[in-house]
Amino acid sequence: MDVGKNIREFQQKLPKNVKLVAVSKTKPNEVVMEAYHAGQKIFGENKVQDLREKYEALPKDIEWHFIGHLQTNKVKYIAPFASLIHAVDSLKLLKVIDKEAAKNSRKIDCLLQFHIAQEETKFGMSLEEAKSLLGSDEFSGLKNVAVCGVMGMATYTNDENQVRKEFTMLHNIFQVLKSDYFSSCNSFTEISMGMSHDYPLAIEAGSTMIRVGSSIFGERVY
Repeated sequence: MDVGKNIREFQQKLPKNVKLVAVSKTKPNEVVMEAYHAGQKIFGENKVQDLREKYEALPKDIEWHFIGHLQTNKVKYIAPFASLIHAVDSLKLLKVIDKEAAKNSRKIDCLLQFHIAQEETKFGMSLEEAKSLLGSDEFSGLKNVAVCGVMGMATYTNDENQVRKEFTMLHNIFQVLKSDYFSSCNSFTEISMGMSHDYPLAIEAGSTMIRVGSSIFGERVY
């Protein structure tokens, strides 16, 4: 797998407004560095321990995104350095991120995760739950988190119409939240959707950030 070549191909074909998050989970540091040397600076990990180890070992101008399901008791380990937490699915988690960010004298960018797939195994909120969260006094009291957009995962299926429908749904949720809660907020801009198998459909539907692993690094090593 020529990782550098794959990165350069993505750089050439992605629209300017779409960020590439290279999903480096399970990959060794030297493979991450191949992507880094090809110009890739944003990497995503889904395990706290792996993310910390890579952060400590690799160049400090890498922007680390946490893309997995984050447990509240693990937030403190990534709060000093995480650039973006993709999968915030509760007020409880947001409050812990806010508290840990304050301890580190920083503000952490977050995305709200929505359940758009037909698979029960996926995490995420409904639009109603998000409205309840964003309208709460507790949310307005948070000073060390910035909600910058939304994130979701489509159903893993070959049915393109189904996937397209789910991505469109997330885009519509983004629009509703933007107009109702973030109309004067210039940083509420991100729609994180699309992975190796479905990112072209996600970009068509308005994605600003795709999370790609196997198309860059090859299949996962367990």
